[in-house]
Amino acid sequence: MALVLQLRSVSGLRGKGDRIAKAAFRGLSFYTRVLENCEDEAKFDETFRWPVATNIDGNEILEIQVFNYSKVFTNRLIGTFRMVLQKVVAEGQLEVTDTLIDDNNSSIQTSISIEIRYQALDGTVGTWNDKEFLETPSVHSEGDGRYSLETDSLLSGHRHSSDVSPGKSNQQSTERSFRRAGKGVFSAMKLGKTRPSKDEHRKQDDPAVLETEDLDRKAMRYGAGLEPDTISLASVTAVTTNVSNKRSKPDIRMEPSAGRPMDYQVSITIIEARQLVGLNMDPVVCVEVGEEKKYTSMKESTNCPYYNEYFVFDFHVPPDVMFDKIIKLSVIHSKNLLRSGTLVGSFKMDVGTVYTQPEHQFYHKWAILSDPEDLTAGLKGYLKCDIAVVGKGDNIKTPHKANETEEDDIEGNLLLPDGVPPERQWARFYIKIYRAEGLPRMNTSIMANVKKALIGENKDLVDPYVQVAFAGQKGKTSIQKSSYEPLWNEQIIFTEMFPPLCKRIKIQIRDSDKVNDVAIGTHFIDLRKVSNEGDKGFLPTFGPAWVNMYGSTRNYTLMDEHQELNEGLGEGVSFRARLLLGLAVEILDTTNPEINSSTEVQVEQATAVADNCSGKMEEFFLFGAFLEATMIDRKIGDKPINFEVTIGNYGNQVDGSSKPLLRRKKEGGDGDEEESELLQNSSDDEVGEDGELVSISSSPPMKPLITDRNYFYLPYLEKKPCIYIRSWWQDQRRRLYNANIMDKIADKLEEGLNDVQEMIKTEKPHPERRLRGVLEELSSGCLRFLTLADKDQHHSSRTRLDRERLKSCMRELENMAQQATALRSQVKRNTMKDKLKLVQNFLQKLRFLADEPQHTIPDVFIWMMSNNKRIAYARIPSKDILYSIVDEEMGKDCAKVKTVFLKLPGKRGFGPAGWTVQAKMEIYLWLGLNKQRKDFLSGLPCGFEEKKTPRGQNLPSFPPISLLYTKKQVFQLRAHMYQARSLFAADSSGLSDPFARVFFISQSQCTEVLNETLCPTWDQLLVFDNVELYGEAHEMRDDPPIIVIEIYDQDTVGKADFMGRTFAKPVVKMSDEEYCPPRFPPQLEYYQIYRGNATAGDLLAAFELLQIGPGGKSDLPPIDGPTDMDRGPILPVPLGIRPVLSRYRVEILFWGLRDLKRVNLAQVDRPRVDIECAGKGVQSALIQNYKKNPNFSTLVKWFEVDLPENELLHPPLNIRVVDCRAFGRYTLVGSHTVSSLRKFIYRPPDKKAQHWNMAAKHLNGYLAMTSRAHRSRPTGEIVVNMEPEVPIKKMDTMVKLEANSDAVVKVDVTEEEKEKKKKKKKGGGGGGGGEEVEEEEPDESMLDWWSKYFASIETMKEQLRQQEAAAAEAEEKEEMEIGEGSKAQVKNKDKDKDKDKDKSKAPKDDKKKKQQPVPELPEKKNKQKIDELKVFNKELESEFDNFEDWLHTFNLLRGKIGDNDDNATEEERIVGRFKGSMCVYKVPLPDDISKEAGYDPTFGMFQGIPSNDPINVLVRVYVVRATDLHPADINGKADPYIAIKLGKTDIKDKENYISKQLNPVFGKSFDIEATFPMESMLTVAVYDWDLVGTDDLIGETKIDLENRFYSKHRATCGVSQTYSIHGYNTWRDPMKPSQILSKLCKEGKVDGPHFGPGGRVKVANRVFTGPTEIEDENGQKKPTDEHLALAVLRHWEDIPRAGCRLVPEHVETRPLLNPDKPGIEQGRLEMWVDMFPMDMPAPGPAIDISPRKPKKYELRVIVWNTDEVILEDDDYFTGEKSSDIFVRGWLKGQQEDKQDTDVHYHSLTGEGNFNWRYIFPFDYLMAEEKIVISKKESMFSWDETEYKIPARLTLQVWDADHFSADDFLGAIELDLNRFPRGAKTSKQCSLEMVTNEAELPMISIFKQKRVKGWWPFVARDENDELEITGKVEAELHLLTAEEAEKSPAGLARNEPDPLEKPNRPDTSFIWFLNPLKSIKYLICTRYKWLIIKIVLALLLLIMVALFLYSMPGYMVKKLLGA
Repeated sequence: MALVLQLRSVSGLRGKGDRIAKAAFRGLSFYTRVLENCEDEAKFDETFRWPVATNIDGNEILEIQVFNYSKVFTNRLIGTFRMVLQKVVAEGQLEVTDTLIDDNNSSIQTSISIEIRYQALDGTVGTWNDKEFLETPSVHSEGDGRYSLETDSLLSGHRHSSDVSPGKSNQQSTERSFRRAGKGVFSAMKLGKTRPSKDEHRKQDDPAVLETEDLDRKAMRYGAGLEPDTISLASVTAVTTNVSNKRSKPDIRMEPSAGRPMDYQVSITIIEARQLVGLNMDPVVCVEVGEEKKYTSMKESTNCPYYNEYFVFDFHVPPDVMFDKIIKLSVIHSKNLLRSGTLVGSFKMDVGTVYTQPEHQFYHKWAILSDPEDLTAGLKGYLKCDIAVVGKGDNIKTPHKANETEEDDIEGNLLLPDGVPPERQWARFYIKIYRAEGLPRMNTSIMANVKKALIGENKDLVDPYVQVAFAGQKGKTSIQKSSYEPLWNEQIIFTEMFPPLCKRIKIQIRDSDKVNDVAIGTHFIDLRKVSNEGDKGFLPTFGPAWVNMYGSTRNYTLMDEHQELNEGLGEGVSFRARLLLGLAVEILDTTNPEINSSTEVQVEQATAVADNCSGKMEEFFLFGAFLEATMIDRKIGDKPINFEVTIGNYGNQVDGSSKPLLRRKKEGGDGDEEESELLQNSSDDEVGEDGELVSISSSPPMKPLITDRNYFYLPYLEKKPCIYIRSWWQDQRRRLYNANIMDKIADKLEEGLNDVQEMIKTEKPHPERRLRGVLEELSSGCLRFLTLADKDQHHSSRTRLDRERLKSCMRELENMAQQATALRSQVKRNTMKDKLKLVQNFLQKLRFLADEPQHTIPDVFIWMMSNNKRIAYARIPSKDILYSIVDEEMGKDCAKVKTVFLKLPGKRGFGPAGWTVQAKMEIYLWLGLNKQRKDFLSGLPCGFEEKKTPRGQNLPSFPPISLLYTKKQVFQLRAHMYQARSLFAADSSGLSDPFARVFFISQSQCTEVLNETLCPTWDQLLVFDNVELYGEAHEMRDDPPIIVIEIYDQDTVGKADFMGRTFAKPVVKMSDEEYCPPRFPPQLEYYQIYRGNATAGDLLAAFELLQIGPGGKSDLPPIDGPTDMDRGPILPVPLGIRPVLSRYRVEILFWGLRDLKRVNLAQVDRPRVDIECAGKGVQSALIQNYKKNPNFSTLVKWFEVDLPENELLHPPLNIRVVDCRAFGRYTLVGSHTVSSLRKFIYRPPDKKAQHWNMAAKHLNGYLAMTSRAHRSRPTGEIVVNMEPEVPIKKMDTMVKLEANSDAVVKVDVTEEEKEKKKKKKKGGGGGGGGEEVEEEEPDESMLDWWSKYFASIETMKEQLRQQEAAAAEAEEKEEMEIGEGSKAQVKNKDKDKDKDKDKSKAPKDDKKKKQQPVPELPEKKNKQKIDELKVFNKELESEFDNFEDWLHTFNLLRGKIGDNDDNATEEERIVGRFKGSMCVYKVPLPDDISKEAGYDPTFGMFQGIPSNDPINVLVRVYVVRATDLHPADINGKADPYIAIKLGKTDIKDKENYISKQLNPVFGKSFDIEATFPMESMLTVAVYDWDLVGTDDLIGETKIDLENRFYSKHRATCGVSQTYSIHGYNTWRDPMKPSQILSKLCKEGKVDGPHFGPGGRVKVANRVFTGPTEIEDENGQKKPTDEHLALAVLRHWEDIPRAGCRLVPEHVETRPLLNPDKPGIEQGRLEMWVDMFPMDMPAPGPAIDISPRKPKKYELRVIVWNTDEVILEDDDYFTGEKSSDIFVRGWLKGQQEDKQDTDVHYHSLTGEGNFNWRYIFPFDYLMAEEKIVISKKESMFSWDETEYKIPARLTLQVWDADHFSADDFLGAIELDLNRFPRGAKTSKQCSLEMVTNEAELPMISIFKQKRVKGWWPFVARDENDELEITGKVEAELHLLTAEEAEKSPAGLARNEPDPLEKPNRPDTSFIWFLNPLKSIKYLICTRYKWLIIKIVLALLLLIMVALFLYSMPGYMVKKLLGA
């Protein structure tokens, strides 16, 4: 549906001028091109198209305005034409000629002629001819000049659809024929051209380019006076480039990146577990990654074991395989050698989930354990761990966690990615496998052939089944014997937690075979794409839908070399099969008793689905035309070559011509009959019997001709072969259409972002305007999606996923449109960078959404066959060539000529083999419904006749078998090859001998070879004559074919090595155009060269294609370059094109050479450095003896050279080191290329800023003073107050100090002593904060270096926290800030702001807070003042710009770069380093520099440089500690020690190794004497000590001491925060602050220092104030200037001209690397280095940083009583409940020293009385809050291992049993640093004390010393709920070892200080030991009356018995009458 306007002409214009017209409809306006110098008629002949989403209403209006165009002023309106569209809507087509009206609505004599058509929604439409509709470009071109435009003006905020559509993706307007002028000089893929205007001002002839001032004025008018920056240019000008729509953009990267193995390291630290379910367990953790398993040690009888064990797994696999590996953590109970133990609970997650986390890691997170065997059970405990996944080159930052308290909040730190709810439920995943089609032959069994020979039966030889793998489990369907179209209808059920932490389900069709099963094809379902976790989201769902599987080629061989492709690794090269499957997820209700609680995989039958469920079968038509096949690799040989195109199995001839097509319904049949038609390729019966056409899928074979010695080409000339294929697929085009729309929005966005980055990189003005335009385009694109995608909601075969995806895509895009609009208003110059990042996220999200998980039509493969063997292929996604009547939905390459490079299949395409082009094809493709096929030829270049088969002669719609071009144009191509830079080193010398080969159509030419360089300047013009192009002339002009440029390295033997490739599009001049600006002569541009996927340099060149007219070549512009006599026939680049040069002087500072390696086994002895730039150069002095002194004798030399004015075109500067051998021989040692001279260019300062620091300008540090100004003093002095007491929340104005004004910087560090009296307690919570425990102030003598270190670490964490908070705050504020200019920012001299993170002062950039630099933090209420140092969590170099403030280090390289990207790192190619610097400036230098005082002409620009004679230095290396070392031993630990190497000194501190530690604290200092420059590279390594064998290197770090020593940042000895002469903070430097200050002032020619009265010092024009007294050891105060001097040093960067930041007293953290595992960090080392020149006074002794010895303590625990203990036993006699209670206690980590009380037998109430004392001695480290235990790990251990574990006391209550194991009743664990205060009475003691720790007041035994109270015992009941199982009254008493000696106490109730015996009730005894007591208590008391009753009854019974017994005898007696 669209409204199309053809604007023919405007006539009756007055005067002569440039005209432009604008057409607007529904708020979207298009501009025409500018017609220059029209007289009375302007013939526009342009077509505009407005896609419409809703039917046009008859009352809508179309408006056309005609303007006189002006470059400088605004365009003047001539007249307007408005038309109501009523008639157009009714008739569909209308031609109109009418007059225009002016502003007053009166008509004028100018008239306009137009034609309008309207195509309505329902498809009703006027008659039209196809041709016009195909060319309805809406992004309109600028006049005939098709001119380049300023980038900004390009993209109008309105949606211009580009010719084919608004979203015309990769036709990105830029990438088309003419690139706009602003477009950067570097561009990854310049198919478009940049024309940077000749000189940036008004000389441009480009019409329609509004100058920026003009735009700003215009903006004022449009924007009602908003400032120019708030309106994006895009919305003001609607001028766009001319774009042709016949070609699409080729892809430059050749190599498939998937499937290539890489190095990965998974490191997992298991810290501890909590709340494990089960009684009294012995837990072990099993860590499993993929197939590998490792175990922790076993911890005995505890539910909360502490491990802190580190495991590392190394892998070398492709990324896909890596990220699908499962990490499984399981806790096992009581595992030992004999039994495997029982599983308590486990946790699963795939590696990919970890890798997608920020920093690729989870740090200190709690994994929830669940039992996979028992779904109904809840959680089984928590496991705290760190998991990190490192790929090569990723570096992992270990976050400094603020303190432990936050981590005890388990629920807040769960090991789950963001957005996953903590309460995960069990769910069933049903994967339904219905059926498959189109399987390939797998005739593996030889038996089958034997059978066939004997019996003649030929069954299908494939026995397929489907295997599904998910979350570490696999399930498979049944095997369908011998079937190409197997029917399964089965479902595989997985039970897994939901949402699962495993992202992909792998579905594989496999062929079952007796010998081995092989994969036929593999498909992955990414759960993120088939579900949505939002609140309106949906559970994973899929299908039923077909998925296509791709893999190796279908012709079966026994050993398939591409088998990996079938496993899903790498890009499939052929269609294998398609599978109909579905996925559903059901969340289980675990309370339901019927539920099957096993998680085993199950397979069951599934109900079959209806045939049409996946869509209605439609006939599709694929047409292709081969326009060109060149660059065919010579290796293929000269056998005839043909091309085969396949889609699915249609068109595949080689494999199985007798194969039935995929099933399809006969039209009109009822769908039951299957038709099997043979694929025929005979040309005589192209049409079936019923006039149907039969597919032709391959081009006729043709012999290739030779282009040059590398390539062939096929001579298609004017006859272009075609193919066409009919195929039948389910019609699910809507899915692809939606994906296409989103892809186009994304392509447009990506292109816009590239532009913006380009503009930033090349420093073009106003990139923020371009970004605003991009955002505007994005939001309109998103809104357009909403209207289009909503169309056919009610398609019958849409699956649930289709509906849900559409809903969520629409929500996302609507949301994105709103965000983009909001962002647009926030984009300012200074917020660019952050906003750019946000927009990048949009791009990723769009790409993610556009990827459609449910496939439909398979991809199209194009195979090149030589002699019927498949050689190389290209794969084209079917969605890219799919046709739609709606432009946005059309595939980006549909009906376009696309340049395709064929590549080798599978692994053969890796590495250099895959980099050579196998063939370059220009191919045209069209895919659509057969019934829509009428205009499938519409996009081809015009001017051809169709050749059809005899049958189809008269049928108009019948596809041609070839095209015969009748029109051809002849051109001359001129390639101006100027230079290349940063090329790839292809020879062993580390250089190359490059030449370039240029390919165009079927011709190629080479430049000359330049030897030994990586930056060749060829300066050569290559002329290609008689280039014949087929098609219409105007199309050529807009859309010439691309040029391929390949760079090779010439070798004397063998063939040239490939070094890289790039593409370009020429600028075209038709014979009727003038050769004049703005388009000609073309400008040189940079083209990025690619080698595989990696960039390999840039090419600077220009290309023009000139049409040879009827007059022959004489009409072409003459080639009149200076003919170069020396170079013979080589033509140089002509004058208008080569850059404009001016004279520069290059001064080189030669300092020295370092670490030169041997060359050809000989040592370098007499090296020299040659510098070359643009053909000129200079040589250094010769170093006579490299061993003795590797420095140069002459320091500064210079040469003059002509360099381009445009700095971006500056050639690189080459540094080469040669060794001068005997007999005048030279050997190249190594070379270095300085690719950009920009940072060395010196720009003389402005006169205005004359007094500013020039050096600082030189370093881009534009200095603004950081001052809080009080303009109170009349003298204009500015006091900069730095008192610590000021609160920081002040909004302050920053005043930029004039250079000549004076400033007072007042540093009032109120005498430290007073400060120390006011010491406040430091929070005891933190990891480092625990030292000051006592309530009273700690004594000065107690503080040591470690106090300072831990306090500093606290500060660093605090700062990081503040920064995060500040950043969040800044985000919120940003919306409110409008005027960016109003705030003067303080620029730090570091170029990137992020560096401020670790500034010794809090971030200055922070506009809200002006932080006082002296107190490091806002004083916390309870923060004790300790002098601190600065802890850098990275190397010092990265903080101070590598200390290259004046001395730079250049790595010398030699050796070729390895072909396999992975292994040859730059490190291995470094053969030494050159130290020096350079300065480049335009030649006449302003005199004021050379006239300065003390200017020494021999040093040129390098004034004040120290001498480079050898100097002796004392180097003092302090090593504090190492963290996260890579384990070196089998047990997952290491025994590290330090080794230090400097020059000849080699220190191995082997005897002080630290046993079994991965986080060793070394606390050592080493003194080394060294001589610079010979010994300047310090290596500090950590080795692993081994008892037998050699010690292994864990990792090492290298420090260049020389750069530090000479740096202006003064890195010899860090400047402390305060000056003190005794105590823990003694001044370390032999020079006092005042001496250092005087020296700095002298060297920097700064006036000062002048110490004045009242604690003031003046340096230059700054005045600092501060304290003036110091206290010595005896408390005597003495006057001193040192505090003042130190205050100046700490603010040295504020001093004008000479100032720079001085290195503070610090500890740096350096990564340890191991050469065997390049790029992967092996741990980190905290250390620092001091250096003292030996000719200065000797420094004092080294600071003692030896590790703190743990302090010995004794903890006495008295268990007084228990209460309410649950009763376990039933009494033997009475059935009564009772318990035999005892209490067991131990300190964590010392389970073997557990202590038990005696047993309180037979407690009937749960009450127990003990009065029992435990005594636990332990060693404790205050600072780390850890207990230190040394013990042997096992009986085989060589030595004791030191463990640090948290101080936790465990008390358990047990029930004693004599004949069976004791029963565990309950336990409590108290963390001695923070545990709840005991309850006063048993009543008040509740479960709250355990569960609700957060709200209760916590106490620390180390502060309280003595605590008594009641605590609860808890255990878990059957439902896993915590319940109280008893209460204990205990008393904890902590004593130091000394105190314990003074007041000893006995264990249990023994002497000394015995406890009284407990007063137990009489019932407490053991029954079988005291039988009488038992009778007395157990029987008598309770059953007294019962016993009496029983006795009486017995008596009665006896009496009756006796009576009965005696009665008969008595009766007899009586009767007989005895």
